[in-house]
Amino acid sequence: MSESEPPQQNVNKPEQGKPPAQQPSRGIFGIVLVILLVILAMMLINSPNTGNRITLKQFETMWINGEIETNSVIVRSTGVTATQKPEADGKERKVIVEFNAANAEVVTKRIDDITGSDYTSKAPSQWMPFILTFGPLILIIGLLWFFIARGMRNAASGGGMLGNFGKSKHRTFNKEMTGITFSDVAGVDEAKEEVSEIIEFLKSPKKFTRLGGRIPRGVLLTGPPGCGKTLLAKAIAGEADVPFFSISGSDFVEMFVGVGASRVRDLFKQAKENAPAIIFLDEIDAVGRKRGSGFTTGGHDEREQTLNAILVEMDGFNPADGVIVVAATNRPDVLDPALIRPGRFDRQITVPPPDVKGRLQILQVHAKKVKLGPDVDFERLAKMTPMFSGADLAAIINEAAISATLQNKDFVEQEDMEEARDKVRFGRAKKSRVREVEENKLTAYHEAGHAVLQATLEHADPLHKVTIIARGDAGGATFSLPEKDRMTYSRKWIHATMRVLCGGRIAEEKAMGDASSGASMDISQVTDMARLMVLHWGMSEKLGFVRYAGDDSRESFIPDKDYSDETARVIDEEIKRIIDEAYADSGRLLEANWDAVERVAAALLKYETLSGDEVKRIFDGEELAKPTVSDLLAEEARRTNKTEAPGGETDRVPKHPPAGSDGEGDLPPGLASPA
Repeated sequence: MSESEPPQQNVNKPEQGKPPAQQPSRGIFGIVLVILLVILAMMLINSPNTGNRITLKQFETMWINGEIETNSVIVRSTGVTATQKPEADGKERKVIVEFNAANAEVVTKRIDDITGSDYTSKAPSQWMPFILTFGPLILIIGLLWFFIARGMRNAASGGGMLGNFGKSKHRTFNKEMTGITFSDVAGVDEAKEEVSEIIEFLKSPKKFTRLGGRIPRGVLLTGPPGCGKTLLAKAIAGEADVPFFSISGSDFVEMFVGVGASRVRDLFKQAKENAPAIIFLDEIDAVGRKRGSGFTTGGHDEREQTLNAILVEMDGFNPADGVIVVAATNRPDVLDPALIRPGRFDRQITVPPPDVKGRLQILQVHAKKVKLGPDVDFERLAKMTPMFSGADLAAIINEAAISATLQNKDFVEQEDMEEARDKVRFGRAKKSRVREVEENKLTAYHEAGHAVLQATLEHADPLHKVTIIARGDAGGATFSLPEKDRMTYSRKWIHATMRVLCGGRIAEEKAMGDASSGASMDISQVTDMARLMVLHWGMSEKLGFVRYAGDDSRESFIPDKDYSDETARVIDEEIKRIIDEAYADSGRLLEANWDAVERVAAALLKYETLSGDEVKRIFDGEELAKPTVSDLLAEEARRTNKTEAPGGETDRVPKHPPAGSDGEGDLPPGLASPA
């Protein structure tokens, strides 16, 4: 629902015209600590105890041999040090004669005799023993005091005792940075109108408080993924002339206890200082889940403390007046009731998948920068994409542009759009894969069974296209083109759709005399629809107007079951009965139209892909006048000068057309799970 978005920028920088904020000084304590470290290092380096240890006899020998520098002998209370004359390498070496304090007088007299009184006597330092004994302890205490003092300074400024861990990781935006405005948002007009009122609240607060009203404190955006919740928030940032603080729910969570709550307090503190302001909490379900739910091992729950901090900041004794909180989630059912009550999130705005009009607007917004051909029909494409989200539609436009570029086209054509639609929903066509003739025939009959029932049943959606080219996990596909968007599903439409799904297995079994695993997707979809009819929609005559499905909160590994074992047996019987009836009806319809099934299957083997109009012409007994797959391959070979005998391959149907797994019928796009 938007054009290409510029990268988000972190703007936590000093404002222009203002000097940058200075870092807090470490003070005199830090200076003293550094000096102490330097003194200790110098003392260790210049310690007299560093050098070669020798005996008194060795010292006497070296002195007699002239190896000791004159005037270098120093006598201390614990030893004698002297400097040895340099050797061949030119380096001087220090030698040490160690002795006990009790022998000091004897050793000193002996040194006096050896050197002829050529030595220097130094009294012991009074501070050295103290520093060597208590210096490391003082250093450790000093370092601890330094870190504690810095943590207290950060706590006073809102960062908490954990320093920068407690600082909020939000990003601040202004209207020039996002590049997104309400004109870039399409397909969700009601949600856009409600969100645009937030801008009015901030621009003219007195206008809304004139009659005694109160500006909403919070707005919660809910809806399926890809429908535009975050985009609406970006549009708010692009339209508002107030500070916009953006942060994700996961940014509050850290390995340290108390960090999340500290970050919440820091975020709201900065927002209050810049009020009026907007705070955007993306994916709030990361920290806003119901308290006390799930499996915990006890002890402190960091997520709950973070949620408590949010609750207090939004509506506590000191509420954040002038700050509007906008949050987004696709799981509103798991949020804590205290979070979504009026007074905190006063408004809950649903951002649903767009309808056909909305999809048309979204396609037009995304196609502004794309070169389009004259045959592009956005209205047709909008009808072909029921239940597609805005993100899906953006992907269609992008994939179509990429496909046209790879084919060296001058503009994007309608066929590129339709191919992109199929690619986004079902995956890339596997045209390079080869399968056996029998498997190819099985796929053709499988898809022909779907197509004939899709075109025959009154309450089924009109047939759009059928193909045996493998795409994604399916060996083939039958596409429908719904005439309208469905907000609800009627029993007649459900029955017709289930019979279409059963047609593939029945057709391949009748044609090949065997069943394959290719109907696995069909079986899954039929079973899901029957289960929804019984458990959710009350469409079972035996079980009546009762809901048997449990709440899907995904908070427990144990399924919610509020009925007896006898009721469970009846539920299983009803699901089986509904599917058996659909299978039997599908078999009778295919038996009555088997000639049409064989003609459609033969055409699929010849052309690989048929449109809905071409299937109707085959029903009426007409012959299709279009090039076959082999004709197209031969023409492409001639254009690329890679064919050895022009025309030699054009009269023969290829034995190994591309495909993948066994043919699998597909529900219309977006209707695989009607719930």
